[in-house]
Amino acid sequence: MSEDDNNMEEYPTEIHDYLAAFEKSLGSVDEMLKTMMSVSRSELLEKLDPLEQAKLDLVSVYTLNSMFWVYLATQGINPKEHPVKQELERIRTYMNKVKEITDKKKASKLDKGAASRFVKNALWEPNTENEHTSKTPGKGKKKQ
Repeated sequence: MSEDDNNMEEYPTEIHDYLAAFEKSLGSVDEMLKTMMSVSRSELLEKLDPLEQAKLDLVSVYTLNSMFWVYLATQGINPKEHPVKQELERIRTYMNKVKEITDKKKASKLDKGAASRFVKNALWEPNTENEHTSKTPGKGKKKQ
């Protein structure tokens, strides 16, 4: 048995699933970074509208700071007591602002003309034809 095999057996078996998931996630991040790095930033930004550019920038900076958070944790430094925590909170604030803007764009617009027609048609107006009838069945006089 080699020395590496002995070191692999030293960590608690309870965390094996967590380590496997972490390794898989790290592989996903690596693949995503390769994809993003394959296209120049200027080419990518040309294809995006300003809101999409802001989203890309925010995701990029959030990812970078999150990776630094993990790095600090692996070095035994508590990231909750490091300025990176405030930076992540600041980025989240901007992400929420962008989300609000996106939600406002997606929100349905009020068609005032259609709304006034709905209200007008929903209101009951008495006329000669309806004078002897009632809206509720069983009440009032029936037309003969």
